[in-house]
Amino acid sequence: MTASESDVQTDEPAELKRVLGPGLLLLFIVGDILGAGVYAVTGDMIQHVGGIAWVPFVVAFVVATLTAFSYLELVTKYPQAAGAALYTHKAFGLHFVTFLVAFAVICSGITSASTSSNVVAGNLLVGLHETFGTEDGLGWFDIDDGGMAQLWIALGFMVLLALINLRGVGESVKFNVVLTLIEMAALAIVIVIGFIAAGTGAGEGDIANLVMFEDANDKGWFLAVTVATAVAFFAMVGFEDSVNMVEETKNPAKIFPRMMLTGLGLACLTYVLVIVAVIAVLPLDYDSGSEGILLHVVRIGAPSIPIDEIFPYMTVFAVANTALINMLMASRLVYGLARQRILPTGLGAVLPGRRSPWTAIVFSTALALILIVVVNRMSGNNVVGALSGTTALLLLCVFAVVNVACLVLKRRPDKTFFRAPVWVPVVGAVMCLFLVGPWARTDEQMIQYKIALAMLGVGLVLWVITYFLNKAVGARSRFTDIDHLAEGEEPNPSHRYDP
Repeated sequence: MTASESDVQTDEPAELKRVLGPGLLLLFIVGDILGAGVYAVTGDMIQHVGGIAWVPFVVAFVVATLTAFSYLELVTKYPQAAGAALYTHKAFGLHFVTFLVAFAVICSGITSASTSSNVVAGNLLVGLHETFGTEDGLGWFDIDDGGMAQLWIALGFMVLLALINLRGVGESVKFNVVLTLIEMAALAIVIVIGFIAAGTGAGEGDIANLVMFEDANDKGWFLAVTVATAVAFFAMVGFEDSVNMVEETKNPAKIFPRMMLTGLGLACLTYVLVIVAVIAVLPLDYDSGSEGILLHVVRIGAPSIPIDEIFPYMTVFAVANTALINMLMASRLVYGLARQRILPTGLGAVLPGRRSPWTAIVFSTALALILIVVVNRMSGNNVVGALSGTTALLLLCVFAVVNVACLVLKRRPDKTFFRAPVWVPVVGAVMCLFLVGPWARTDEQMIQYKIALAMLGVGLVLWVITYFLNKAVGARSRFTDIDHLAEGEEPNPSHRYDP
């Protein structure tokens, strides 16, 4: 450590309070993984491969676990909250590559939140219809469940998230625990109903269909499972967000690896049980429309119990939490890039009273609103599929880079408390890159590449603009404090990392 770095450390704020023990950390990881994924993609997966939809979940779990091993080695070696951007910079030292990774993470947060907003809109409309509709509810008024109504609610939900962010409401671990319990309760309801239906024959499905393969796109079983795995991967992401909590975790070197791997395992088991429930209750050719297939499991599997009137609201709370975390992360990273003069400095402005990064929040929200409208026009009724697939595409690219970075950084003598076998990041990178390829997508899903490239193009344009603005004032477009990028702190010019 140099003298200048030692001086800086004495001037930095005190260490974050370590409040997360094993239980809270496990709930945080499980809650972040469950989120909107299982509500958004379960129906699509069954359409691609039929009753063996549990297989892509298991394969996606394997890919995520391999990448999690790389994250665990890196987060115990470099216990800062900057995540993939930090590891990329430590491994390669290329500022532009670090920027691309950071902006890809931003884009993934925005597309994930946009997915959640559409899931929230669809389920909220169903809940309002069940509660107030003239057919099934109180008879007060009918709810328009058409595409325009869902679009406007999705847009309004994104604006609501922006207003919450502008108030400076940060992530609360206790609040996350409450919403995680709601998420788990909603999925437990689906699983219990499915198993009861399987035992009594009350549903319209057949448990024997769990070994039934249906190839709707004529791709053959290998490519069909590959396509479904790329879809399922959206439901397995979220574990990487937990690295941002490493500085608030008690004894992270000891409990972090165990809790992350346990969380991934519990999420995978939950998803497989959900698939079993869906197959037990619904026929393979069931059309769930835009409402989400899990709601139909509840409605058909337990027709005598009015749980279907409550279930849509439970999913709204479960999915909304994920969306809020996504937009908090995206705006925080935009702010951090702006404060380090990698993006226009205007995106680093904060409200005087609440100290919330208002221009970064407005920028990320505007990008999300435009994205929702454009994708709605381009993809018709499959907005959720297009946005969730784009999220998975972006994160698969990021995960491939993280796996390669882990392999590169193994050659350095930095102290670490967890070491992944050498073959793990190699296989992880290869599998991530394989799932990025066009063979892992149908013709309809090719829109994911357009969305991802368009969003990264926005970041590239902003980077070029910033480069010339910096050049005009004699500054350089380089990271000055990569360790604190995700914390949104103003960089200290004397604290530099030289790879």
